[in-house]
Amino acid sequence: MTTPPPPKKGRAARTVDRLARNRALRAIGLHPVVARPGYWFATAAGVTWGAVLGGFKVSRRGGVIVCAGMPSWAFGRGGTTIGAAYLTRDNTRDDVLEHEAVHRAQWKKYGLAFIPLYVAAGQDARHNRFEVEAGLDKGGYR
Repeated sequence: MTTPPPPKKGRAARTVDRLARNRALRAIGLHPVVARPGYWFATAAGVTWGAVLGGFKVSRRGGVIVCAGMPSWAFGRGGTTIGAAYLTRDNTRDDVLEHEAVHRAQWKKYGLAFIPLYVAAGQDARHNRFEVEAGLDKGGYR
């Protein structure tokens, strides 16, 4: 059996890939002085959103700040990590939290640049490098 080729990337994804290969731009954009404040901002926004909409059911588990009890329209799929905040209704199994802790580390590394990088990586989790790195099985993608 042969595996199908990955889907063709759109113009925006190719541009992001080209920029990501530029060493100088990457060195500046990923420097902690630039990336870390974006991570902190995203975490503050995520915790605020999660706490308010989830009835302040906030706890620290598995390396993330879990904001549970949220309405399903307030996050994607089974849950979404924004900075260090994991937003969900009740999807808090240990393997899922391990998966989300990897996304927290990705946010910490890339800061707000994580948003366009994640979008450019594509919606198919099997081909999205960030989801693959976090573990498809643990994230419930298989």
